[in-house]
Amino acid sequence: MKIILLQDEKKLGKKGDIIEASEGYARNYILPKKIGVEATPGNMNDLKLKKANEDRIAKEQLEAAKALAARLDEKQVTVKIKAGEGGRAFGSVSSKEIAAACKEQHDIDLDKKKILLQENLRSFGTYEVAIKLHPQVTGKLTVKVTEMR
Repeated sequence: MKIILLQDEKKLGKKGDIIEASEGYARNYILPKKIGVEATPGNMNDLKLKKANEDRIAKEQLEAAKALAARLDEKQVTVKIKAGEGGRAFGSVSSKEIAAACKEQHDIDLDKKKILLQENLRSFGTYEVAIKLHPQVTGKLTVKVTEMR
């Protein structure tokens, strides 16, 4: 019996896969637990339409991420921190502060988890910070760390 999986199942396959299962296993385990549905022509057509819709949504998200990356390449965010003795930075700038400054200065919402900092910025200057916008798109944002007066 052919079955379309509705969810990922470790021993059977991934969501959307069409598998061959014995009649008893399908009727007694897969169908009652709603792991899959029988591969009828109607269900096959539904699967095809769902995959086309998911592909369209994924393409739109990729295009939006590319557009945001292009916008971020042009932007510069200024973050002010206190200065200690001898003009050295007192403290550091974290990804949370960069995200807040970007929201405040350019009205661009960034997730602090997507800002890729190897370590917090601990000195004054200008830095290029990578931002993971999509699995295939990484943008660059210029962050200028200045002294708070």
